[in-house]
Amino acid sequence: MLFARLLTRLPCGLFSVLVILGYCEVSQAKNSFAILAISWQPAFCEYRQNRPECASQISTRYDASHFSLHGLWPGPRSRVYCGIPGPTIKLDKSGRWGKLPELHLNPSLMSKLRQIMPGTRSFLQRHEWVKHGSCHENGSTNGYYSDSLRLVNELNNSPVQKLFSDSLGKFLKVEDIQAMFNMAFGKGSGQRIRLKCRKDGDRLLISELTIGLYGIFDEHTSLSKLILAANPTNSGCKGGIVDRAGIQ
Repeated sequence: MLFARLLTRLPCGLFSVLVILGYCEVSQAKNSFAILAISWQPAFCEYRQNRPECASQISTRYDASHFSLHGLWPGPRSRVYCGIPGPTIKLDKSGRWGKLPELHLNPSLMSKLRQIMPGTRSFLQRHEWVKHGSCHENGSTNGYYSDSLRLVNELNNSPVQKLFSDSLGKFLKVEDIQAMFNMAFGKGSGQRIRLKCRKDGDRLLISELTIGLYGIFDEHTSLSKLILAANPTNSGCKGGIVDRAGIQ
């Protein structure tokens, strides 16, 4: 037990294996930039139909009407695989995420993650930790996913989620989404989101939102504060359909 406690206090750069397993901690919080990537799962599943999380999706499941976590990506975008050894990077890039090291997440946190991140059925949580979470200021797996879930929950408890759930099957303009962000998280927050859309036959679907964030990532810093401190970005696509659960 004492040895395990000592391990959690080693600098992350010393032993890459500790980074993979999520044992490293950062001793001092500081302002940093990140992107919160949020999926609209029904649209994602239109072009990933064979994924386990898509084959099992139903209209009453949480991700059919709420935003799902794709990842929290520390900036700059080139900052990836921090302290991760070459063989593990190669394994990750090959898409064999189930072969990546298992993450030692608290059971209650993992239970919540399965709801908010349906991609856990395809081991997305392992990929996101190895590629992005290893570079997060809060350098443990539990810290990284606690931060990620807290931010997604704030979004899902906001009027932005209600706008999407009330618009199933309808076309949403990016201006309307930006306006709802401005109302929910403060004036200017809508200019810090980018909309990603994908074609599905003759339909254009909203598949993802990326949200710029800047600040200290801990339980004391709200999503609103992190968004407003980030730089504005271009809006991406001009709008799309909010897809319903089920393959159309």
